[in-house]
Amino acid sequence: MIFLTTAIDYPNGSPHIGHAYEKVLTDVLARYHRLCGEEVYFLTGVDQHGQKMVQTAEKEGVNVATLAKKNTKKFLKLLDALDISNDGWAETTDDRHKACVSQILTALHEKGQLYKKSYSGYYSIRQEQFLTDQERDENGNFGPEWGEVEAREEENWYFKLSEHTTWLREAVESDALGIVPAFRKSEVLNAIGKAESTDLCISRPKERLSWGIPLPFDPDFVTYVWFDALINYISFAGYLKEEGSELPDFDKLWPAHFHIIGKDIMVPAHAIYWPCMLHAMGFENAQMPNLLVHGWWNVKKKDSATGEESSEKMSKSLGNIVDPMELVDTVGTDAVRYYLARDIATGKDSDFDPERLFVLFNSEMANGLGNLLNRSLNMTKASLGAELVAYEHDDEECQLVRNSHASLLKTFPEKMAEIDLRGALEALVSFITDVNTFAERTKPWELKKDEAKRDQLTAVLHHMCEACALASVLLQPFVPAAAAKMQGQLNAPHLADLKFADLKWGLLPAGQTINKPKPVFPRLQKSDE
Repeated sequence: MIFLTTAIDYPNGSPHIGHAYEKVLTDVLARYHRLCGEEVYFLTGVDQHGQKMVQTAEKEGVNVATLAKKNTKKFLKLLDALDISNDGWAETTDDRHKACVSQILTALHEKGQLYKKSYSGYYSIRQEQFLTDQERDENGNFGPEWGEVEAREEENWYFKLSEHTTWLREAVESDALGIVPAFRKSEVLNAIGKAESTDLCISRPKERLSWGIPLPFDPDFVTYVWFDALINYISFAGYLKEEGSELPDFDKLWPAHFHIIGKDIMVPAHAIYWPCMLHAMGFENAQMPNLLVHGWWNVKKKDSATGEESSEKMSKSLGNIVDPMELVDTVGTDAVRYYLARDIATGKDSDFDPERLFVLFNSEMANGLGNLLNRSLNMTKASLGAELVAYEHDDEECQLVRNSHASLLKTFPEKMAEIDLRGALEALVSFITDVNTFAERTKPWELKKDEAKRDQLTAVLHHMCEACALASVLLQPFVPAAAAKMQGQLNAPHLADLKFADLKWGLLPAGQTINKPKPVFPRLQKSDE
């Protein structure tokens, strides 16, 4: 079983393009593993607790539970808008999750892994955590990433994180805790060094924050939002579930093939807190999850004085957030999914560029694959009565197409195994380019005029349609709706049921009839065009 999870979103506002990218990235991987014949469970959801939710609710004059429910609907709508195929949905206010968190807290308390003490220090309101001198910059200040910081003294419960950091370092170095891409590993090891003598505050006084899961052994405190939220990866996977629960079988899912997260929450939450929590619960090295850490979508900024361009992170305060729902309304689901998979190297940052979205989709999908599909079907209908009949003709041009076909079937899975979605799509685009070049060189519109060349015409059109059939299958993880339309026009519903191992030359047999083409990848038009 392939278990894939995204970081659960914090519904203290509306989704942005980063949320959309993470969902699309995970969905492409989930659909690809299904295409490879593997059983997949894809979990995503929302983390609804925490002080910021309370502050926003007070500001808006609504009950915090009402705010959580209202904002959660926005994230559910995003899943629908992006055609996300998740199997599970997590909400941390779910009673099943609360019960699991309570059982884990009780067990850790009984093991002596939790203790109570009073602490005085500086508290980041944005990150909802106490800070240490290690978070100060070279000038002794807390950076802007921590938001408003205030001095605070209070009694809380702590998790003995420091007891597990020696084990954690060994787990990271040995790849028991897998981190992809590999260059992130050094960041984690550096962060472990900073955490070696620090324990984790895992509670908040109920008199200050009541919106959370109460500690079962001390109801005057609620669970720290990060400790609560991380447990969703196992609570909604069926860990400690009640008999008769509809949650999945935990032993079949765990360990997670990938927790897919943004680089901003790799440390300390996912690469330090979470594995140490699991280790304290009794999880062994072989039961550690893997972390797939993606980069950010930034936006370009031009210096008004020099005209030089640079990248800056999207943020509400800067007013440069890209709304994925508006983007889908403007260009459609297929274009958004294609761009988000095509124009970023997994693990690295990229600049969100609407111009690139238009150029890539129009050149590669509309002009490239869309053009190939339309003329393949139109000419087959006009020249062969819409039937792909048997042929004997073969020549160097046809062989080149089949060689390109074979090369794609080798390169595509190699790129997907490397989580190189961009590389996989580039390989597919290269194949489509080869077939369009084949069409230009063989000129089936000219062959049609010579009855003596009918067998060659039949071979050429069959090669073109066969290329479209393969493209429709390989595009299923990326643009599932468009792929289904292609298969409908090829009159080949069997393509949707194929697994990657079934892909070879001959997906469309002799006698196959095709349907009338309609634009699957219409060109995107800018508002000023």
